[in-house]
Amino acid sequence: MSVSSDALVVTSGFWQTNAVALRAAGEALLIDSPYLPDELDALPSLLAGAGFEPDGLLATHADFDHLLGRLAFPGMTLGLGEGSVERLQREPGGVQRALRHYDAEFYVTRPAPLALGQVQGLPVPGRVDIGDRELELHPAEGHTADGMALFDRALGLLVVGDYVSDVEIPWISKSGSLEEYRATLARLAPLVEEAATVVPGHGAPHDRETALRLVDEDMDYLDALERGEEQPLPSGRDSKAQRGIHAENLTRV
Repeated sequence: MSVSSDALVVTSGFWQTNAVALRAAGEALLIDSPYLPDELDALPSLLAGAGFEPDGLLATHADFDHLLGRLAFPGMTLGLGEGSVERLQREPGGVQRALRHYDAEFYVTRPAPLALGQVQGLPVPGRVDIGDRELELHPAEGHTADGMALFDRALGLLVVGDYVSDVEIPWISKSGSLEEYRATLARLAPLVEEAATVVPGHGAPHDRETALRLVDEDMDYLDALERGEEQPLPSGRDSKAQRGIHAENLTRV
C-alpha cells in the first residue's frame, strides 16, 4: 500500500504485521518486517521494483515478529532503540526461541534461522537521517519494556509499533507496564494530531481521525482495566484472540 510517493506499507498475511519502506534523496530505510518466509523472500524484489531499495533496517521494538527484515536483507545493519538493544542483551537467544515457538505452532518452515548480525543502538528520544529528511524517534514503552515510534514529519507519517491498532487491544506483555503504556499513548496523541497517516505494527494504516479515536478507546480500556471493571472490548476488537490478551492483561494489573 502506497501512503505517499516516498512511503510504502507492506502488510503480512500473518497477524497483519506491517513493514514500512521510506525513501528520501536516494536513500531508503525499512522499518519492521512482514512475517511469512515467502513474503520475506519476495521483499527485496518488491521494494526494488517500487524504487525502495533499503540502505538499512530499523525496528520499533525487539519483539521477534518485527525483526525479520534481517532474513530478507542479511547483510544490513539493524537499528534499534538503545532500550531494545539492552533487552536483546538481557535475553540472549530469546528472539530466536520465540520465533521457533510460533513457527512450530503455525507450521511455518524457514530456510535459515534468524541471525540478528550487526545491531546499532539509537538514542531515544533522538533523530535518524534519511536522505534530506529526518525521522524523529520517540519513546514507546508499555507494550514491552522497550520501544520507539518514528515520525517522518515531512510526510506526516507516524509509525507507532504495537500501539493504536484497529485489530489489537492494548497488550501489556510480561515486560510491559500499564503506566508506561498509558504514558506512551499520552505521548503519541499530540504526534497523531500532527500526522496525516498513522501505521500501527498490526492492522490497517489510519487517518488522523481514526487514530485519535483509537487512542481514546485504548485510554478508556486501560482506565477500566486498572479499576478492575468488567468491560466490553473496543468495537471491532472483541475477538477470541483479543479476549485472550485481555485475560493476560488482567494477570498483570
